[in-house]
Amino acid sequence: MTSNTTGDVTGGRGADSTPDRPYDVVVIGGGAAGLSGAVTLARALRSVLVIDAGQPRNAPAAHMHGYLGHDGVPPSELLAIGRDEVTRYGGELVQDAVVAAERLPGDAGFRVVRKDGPPVVARRLLVTTGLVDELPPVPGVAERWGRDVLHCPYCHGREVASRSIGILSTGPLAVHQALMWRQWSEDITFFRHTGPEPTDEEYEQLAARSIAVVDGEVAGIEVTDDRLTGVRLAGGRVIPREAVVVHPGFTARADFLAGLGLEAAGMEAEGQVLGTYVAADPAGATEVPGIWVAGNVADPRGKVVAAAAAGVQAAAAINADLITDDVNRAVAARRA
Repeated sequence: MTSNTTGDVTGGRGADSTPDRPYDVVVIGGGAAGLSGAVTLARALRSVLVIDAGQPRNAPAAHMHGYLGHDGVPPSELLAIGRDEVTRYGGELVQDAVVAAERLPGDAGFRVVRKDGPPVVARRLLVTTGLVDELPPVPGVAERWGRDVLHCPYCHGREVASRSIGILSTGPLAVHQALMWRQWSEDITFFRHTGPEPTDEEYEQLAARSIAVVDGEVAGIEVTDDRLTGVRLAGGRVIPREAVVVHPGFTARADFLAGLGLEAAGMEAEGQVLGTYVAADPAGATEVPGIWVAGNVADPRGKVVAAAAAGVQAAAAINADLITDDVNRAVAARRA
C-alpha cells in the first residue's frame, strides 16, 4: 500500500498529543476496517489518528471481489479512496508501526508507542492490524501467492473457473477445500502432501466428485513465462496445473497489545491450531476496557467488505462509549 505520509502526522496535533490533549481515538491499522472506522468517527466529530505500517494482507492481489460497487477494484485503489475520505472529514494519517501500547494512570487513556515517530495519547483504541498469512514452506508458493496460488474461492474462484486446479493438503480442512473448489472447476487434483489421510467417507466424496488424489509430498511449483504450469512431486514427477490452492495459517498482528494484558487466542479445527485472533464481542469490544478490534485481527476469515462493516460497527460502539464518558465528566464538573 502506498501512502502520502512518511512518518509524520498529516496536520492536526501530531506529537502534541498528551494526556491533557489526547486524541479521542487512535486507529492502529489502515486497511478497510481501520479506514472505515476512522471515517465514521471523524464524521462523528471525533479527533482521530490512523497509524498504518503500510503492509496490507491483500497487497499481492491485483483485484478484490465481493465488495458491492467495488468489485474488481485493486485493493490499493480502495485504500487510497479511504485515506482521502478520512482526511476530508478531519481525520489524520501517519505511516508508522506501533510497537507497544500502555494504559496511562487514572482515566487518561492510552499511550501508543510508535517505531519511528513520537508516542501519541488516545482516550480509546481501535485495533485493525489484520493478520499475516503463514504459507506452506513449498518453493514457489510465496512467490505466486495472490496470483495463481490461492486460498479463497469467493475472492479468486471466478478468475480460475474451469481451469486445472491443485489442492495442497497441509491440514484438516483440505478435503473441504477440494470439495468447495469443485464448484468452480471439474479438473481438481488433491495433493496429500503433509496433510492427514482422508477418511473412508472423504475418499468416497472425492471420488464421487471426480477429484483425483495424488500421494507423496510436493517439492515445488512449476512456473513458465510467469504463469503457474504445474506441481512438482518429491520424486520429480510434474502434474500440470494452472492454479494451486493452499490453506495458510492466520497469525494476528497483535503482539504490541501484550503489555495491556490482551493476547491473541488460538483458532482450532480437529485439534490443530489454524491461526490466532483477538477475541471480542459482536461490536468489537475486547476484554480490556477502552480497546476495540475489527477486521481480520478479530475475524481471520472475513472478506474486505466484512472488515469494512466491522470497522463501522466498532466505531459506532466507541463513539457511544465516549459519549457516556463525556456525559459523566460533564456531570462531575457541574457538581464540582
